[in-house]
Amino acid sequence: MSDSYFTRIYAHRGGGTLAPENTVQALQLAHQMGFQGVEFDVMLTADDEPVLMHDAEFGRTVFGTGQMNETRWEDLQRKNAGAWFKDPRYAGARVPHLDHALSYCSARSMHMNVEIKPAPGRDARTGEVAAGLCARYFAQAAAGVPLLSSFSREALQAAAQAAPHLPRAQLWRELPQDWAAQLAALGCVAAHVRHDHLDEARCAAIKAAGYGLMAYTVNEPRRARELLAWGVDAICTDRLDLIGPRFR
Repeated sequence: MSDSYFTRIYAHRGGGTLAPENTVQALQLAHQMGFQGVEFDVMLTADDEPVLMHDAEFGRTVFGTGQMNETRWEDLQRKNAGAWFKDPRYAGARVPHLDHALSYCSARSMHMNVEIKPAPGRDARTGEVAAGLCARYFAQAAAGVPLLSSFSREALQAAAQAAPHLPRAQLWRELPQDWAAQLAALGCVAAHVRHDHLDEARCAAIKAAGYGLMAYTVNEPRRARELLAWGVDAICTDRLDLIGPRFR
């Protein structure tokens, strides 16, 4: 497998801790800072529209109460996704549609890690819809296609059926013993693993098996350098101010 699916540093949820997560404003900030890679989460509305969202329940980054899988896209557009950030520049931010994020990032040649983040009970459908939209958007693209990732094996299986040509990565909080078998079964090109569950031996084994490797979410420069020295292909970070696009 090739590590060409990656760029070196990814801005977590678009803008890390410097902009409201999973918004176009976050993607804009990452681009302005020179980041070539962004990671963002995709969830479905009640009417199957794929949008950038991490939490299935409102209240943390989107004001109000309710559930994503019970909210229609038309109603979601009226909700505020920026006021929680306590910065007046972002007070009017809204939850963006996946199509908007794909358009923005591809126009600027930014690598995208699209994390499929299903609301409870919607794993397969979220994988199918998110991958299908990405496939249609990049139907004519020879390069620069997004890397799809998920903790959900069901979502990845559905994504593989909907868009078999798009690269996929399995997300793990902790690397399981049968990681190689799981990656092979899903046809994945990479593993994305929480950084504090990686050591030099695990990194070497994953790379020797021919898979790409991303470590998340790495917010200390010293740890980032250690992981890169061990052969990690990509770092996903919240601290865009400490681990920048040209970090070495």
